[in-house]
Amino acid sequence: MKTGAGSGRSPVNATGTPSDPFAVLRSRSYLRLLALAAILGVPISAVALGFLQLVAFLQRWLFVDLPKALGFPGEPLWWPLPLLAVAGVVVGLTIRYLPGRGGHSPADGLETGGAPSPVELPGIVLAALATLSLGAVLGPEAPLIALGGGLAGCAVRLAQRGRRSGTNARAEAMAGVAGSFAAISTLLGSPILGAFLLMEMAGVAGPTLGIVLVPGLLAAGVGSLIFVGLSAWTGLGAVSLSIPDLPRVGQPDLAQFGWAIGIGLAAAGLGSAIRWLALFLRPHVERRPITITPVVGLAVGALAVAFAAATGANSSQVLFSGQTALGPLLAGGARYTVWALALLVACKGLAYGASMSGFRGGPVFPSMFLGAAGGIALSHLHGLPMVPAAGMGIGAMCAVMLRLPMTSVLLATLLLLSDGLAIMPLVIVAVVVAYVASARLVPRPPSDAHTGARAP
Repeated sequence: MKTGAGSGRSPVNATGTPSDPFAVLRSRSYLRLLALAAILGVPISAVALGFLQLVAFLQRWLFVDLPKALGFPGEPLWWPLPLLAVAGVVVGLTIRYLPGRGGHSPADGLETGGAPSPVELPGIVLAALATLSLGAVLGPEAPLIALGGGLAGCAVRLAQRGRRSGTNARAEAMAGVAGSFAAISTLLGSPILGAFLLMEMAGVAGPTLGIVLVPGLLAAGVGSLIFVGLSAWTGLGAVSLSIPDLPRVGQPDLAQFGWAIGIGLAAAGLGSAIRWLALFLRPHVERRPITITPVVGLAVGALAVAFAAATGANSSQVLFSGQTALGPLLAGGARYTVWALALLVACKGLAYGASMSGFRGGPVFPSMFLGAAGGIALSHLHGLPMVPAAGMGIGAMCAVMLRLPMTSVLLATLLLLSDGLAIMPLVIVAVVVAYVASARLVPRPPSDAHTGARAP
């Protein structure tokens, strides 16, 4: 990896990597990058908060306030259908005509393909707002990562405009990571969790890990510090991943470790089926996004309507990412019947796979919601308390859908607070089983199939 121009340049060996990677830390260009990261952490965190609050406002206005304004006593049963059709039209037009195709496809999981260019940002924001606000089953994390990275990259370009040497691609890339770091940490409520997420996504290791992550940690930390005051000043409140007031759990026993293996295998099967559905539908959607994406939206809406009609529950449990519905689900899980939970998992799982085929968003929160619902359903069986079951389900489903095992363990642990620490061994077992089992369910790449290569 090459370093920046000027005095910060370090020797490069025959493999193309710096022989002394820590020389970057001693360079003046790296200190300037740290200062820029600290400055960018505040506005990018504020933009991330504004984006999340705009999505929440639009969801509430479209699904609660608008039906009342039109004279309905509440949300009509059919209400999600036209809204999701509109979402499909907006996302299809964005993919077809705007630069950047609205961001990367969520069927590929979370990706670090580099910060988007300034001209791509409007399309990413528009596609994400239509997806998240109008009911598709995806989360805000991928658009926030792209938005934070793109804004930071723009700042570096503006700062370096007019210099003879031109734009430093390395500095722009590292600032983009810092911007993504600050944005995703705002969503997850934890710079450390954001660090694990981006570290596993990028596959960074060794001395380079610290060099890349330190600017992001600084941006996220400063952004979070200022963000607390911003939330108090605006009254919007800070985002928190944790769910308080859950029933306390005891120490895991041998039976629960057996359940961890079973939940891991079940999550591998369910998650692989959801991904297969997304990848099966995606080529058809991509060929005609303007006409097929609205059809996908109608299918997602029909699943939500079917669940609401069958159970009497609100369609929002099937729609959206599940971020706001996850707390009430865990707090009131004992009130759900096994049949209702099984139907919820089936409808939201199908809606999730369909949404990934054409809409734009992230896979984190739908995976967490599905894992929690599946775990709560299994907790009706003998020997499996609800909170450990939900934690194992969350970790296992995230491991399958995100392909990030360490992040999956942390997501389940931080969500359940002190209970998460008690059940962490169970979550680890479920995550490892799900991660390995799902890898065996993925078709082998053609090159491996022909050569007979085996994974180490």
